[in-house]
Amino acid sequence: MHLHSHEVIIVLSLMVILSYLFSVLSRKTRIPSVLLLIATGISINYGLSYYGFPVFDVQKLVKILGAIGLIMIVLEAAMDLQINRSKLGLITNSFLASVMIFAISAAGIAWLLSYTMHQSLHVSLIYAVPMSIISSAIVIPSTTHLPEIKKEFIIYESSFSDIVGIMVFNYLLLDNAASLRSAGLFAIGTVGAVIISILASVILLYILAKIEVSIKFFLMFAILALVYSAGEMAHIPALLIVLVFGLVLNNSQLVMRGPLKQLATVEHMNTILNLMRSITAETSFLLRTFFFILFGYSMDVATLAKPEVLLTGSLIVGILFLARFLYLRLILKSNLLPELFLMPRGLVTILLFYSIPAHMLMSGFNSGILFFVVVVTSLIMMLGLLFFPVKEKNLL
Repeated sequence: MHLHSHEVIIVLSLMVILSYLFSVLSRKTRIPSVLLLIATGISINYGLSYYGFPVFDVQKLVKILGAIGLIMIVLEAAMDLQINRSKLGLITNSFLASVMIFAISAAGIAWLLSYTMHQSLHVSLIYAVPMSIISSAIVIPSTTHLPEIKKEFIIYESSFSDIVGIMVFNYLLLDNAASLRSAGLFAIGTVGAVIISILASVILLYILAKIEVSIKFFLMFAILALVYSAGEMAHIPALLIVLVFGLVLNNSQLVMRGPLKQLATVEHMNTILNLMRSITAETSFLLRTFFFILFGYSMDVATLAKPEVLLTGSLIVGILFLARFLYLRLILKSNLLPELFLMPRGLVTILLFYSIPAHMLMSGFNSGILFFVVVVTSLIMMLGLLFFPVKEKNLL
């Protein structure tokens, strides 16, 4: 049996409409829309199987949507962040939190996998790193009702977590990652990414300011996607370029000085920023919709009931929760609600798992563990948001 082209259009349209309704429902109930999207994908899989339609392998499509979605989500988050001296403490705290919690989580999960599955520490780290990254794709849309200081902390932390996690993952994929030569090459690549980020941001601002045609956004996005993909292939932190461009665009007054002031007026840059915010938000919504529905479609729900999945998945979630608790309470000494519970794993975790080379795959690792961690951490976030009073104005 084959779907007619009009039937495909109807299905895709219904997905988008459902995703919009899920977003509205999420704001009312604080149930993460990602869980509803994953459940929709699972339902579609079972529905198609029940009526005799073939089940397609969508893993490659999930990887492509995930990579594009990651660019859009980080860009969207960066364009909401203001940089000034009054926020240096917040930025520093969120960066240190993302790095330390990530490091503790990765070390704990790597030890667990190495001990229980009898794997090398290197391979165990490659599996541990994706599960140690907070999903900005899930957590950022869920912070709309939080006080501004908490919202900004979560946005910065999750964005830094994405970047740091991807950088470490790419480094671990290098040959002889433990050697000084590999570390040196990676450090040079990181410095190069920072320099490229600044130069690319200025060039893109110039293009945005001077281009006459109305089709600007997708030209910018194509350039960013090109630079990002080329950087990932070269194993440099290309996501940093996306983050810096978004920050520069939203804080153009810090960059447009001296000769650069002639590029565009502040009013012109604000108009461009508002347009890009609108288009980026719409595009991110669309990409998130199809990514998580396809992820749910690809899930084998039966694996979640296997004892090894429940045990290993629960231990991993416990490590993630403990690492977050220890840092927030003992080091940052912040109020734990709701930050302690905002630890979902999602788009980046899934994307990096699909990127593990064949020769580094664990034969004993059940993919149901990944599904378990994604679903349970999203449920934990939901509980944290449900019990956090909206009117509370407490600070970090």
